[in-house]
Amino acid sequence: MTTWMAEMALARAFREDADESVLSEAARIVRDGGVIAMPTDSFYALGACALDEPAVRRACAIKGQRESKPILVLISDRSQLDALVAHVPPGAAMLMDRFWPGPLTIVFPASPRLPVALTAGTGTIGVRLPAHPLLVKLLRATGPMTGTSANRAGASPARTALDVEQSLGDEVDLILDGGAASATLPSTVVEATEVVRLLREGPIGRTALKTVLAQGGIELA
Repeated sequence: MTTWMAEMALARAFREDADESVLSEAARIVRDGGVIAMPTDSFYALGACALDEPAVRRACAIKGQRESKPILVLISDRSQLDALVAHVPPGAAMLMDRFWPGPLTIVFPASPRLPVALTAGTGTIGVRLPAHPLLVKLLRATGPMTGTSANRAGASPARTALDVEQSLGDEVDLILDGGAASATLPSTVVEATEVVRLLREGPIGRTALKTVLAQGGIELA
């Protein structure tokens, strides 16, 4: 892997008027097995190639997270699901139609080809299509990336690039500065496997989920 950092990761502006070279640099680092910190539609996240097991393990190590805990994945569009999931259950399809892109993480049956570090042996994978145009553009260039929050395990989510720099800046390869996060809650998480179950309520509440699923005769556990 190319070493992109010296003692402290470089910080690059990542806004609508950002230079195209910033996106290219970030994509190159990820494709070469690096780990970046990036803004999402919730908080800042650690981005590594989701299909590169050493890169996923490095993201876990930076976070200080046990590899027995699965890592969620961010995608640019539904076509990127093909490499991640075994199939798309009906409940998941309904939720995708209504709430993607947006702050909803859906837990699918995982493809057996995924790195163990990503699924932690659960047989499932959490996926979100973010509503962040620049991040989506980056994901088109990199393919699916990890989306675990850019903070030490157990610490509060990073709301700014400075938060990331102060806690992880000497361990990540690049920090994309998209300004302060506007979110107040992490994404809603719904498991959509044999049953559809609300695992974490966030910006999208139980009532909204139940209303959508009821249209297809599906109950929310």
